[in-house]
Amino acid sequence: MSKSTIEQEPADVSAALRAAGLQVTAQRLAVYQAVQSSPHALADEICHAVRSELGVISRQAVYDALNAMTEHRILRRIQPAGSAARYEHRVDNHHHLACRQCENLIDIDCAVGEAPCLVAEHNHGYQIDEAEVTYWGICPDCQKTQPN
Repeated sequence: MSKSTIEQEPADVSAALRAAGLQVTAQRLAVYQAVQSSPHALADEICHAVRSELGVISRQAVYDALNAMTEHRILRRIQPAGSAARYEHRVDNHHHLACRQCENLIDIDCAVGEAPCLVAEHNHGYQIDEAEVTYWGICPDCQKTQPN
């Protein structure tokens, strides 16, 4: 399992922030921790968690931290069709499995195992480095509530 798929220690996050040229702040560390604690969280959920941790912080400060860490690949932003943006701390190339009923979202490893995970029939001159795939279905919990 790669380092990006396991929990990073605060020192690792601090080092990643410094390497990206970003200041290590309590707000950024709290945002990272909130995403790590609740992968695939919405920005408002992250904001609520950070406020619970730090007290007063503006929504804009949380959005700014999310944007900066996403831009520098410390966090990953995903947006399945029909969904608001979600954030995760797993930044390696992987895919997602989404429930059509409860909107639960889980990580699944690449179909082939290494980026870009899929080979395009024709790349049209692009240098492809990532493939984003979302599998859709009904999760086991929602299947239990469906009529036979």
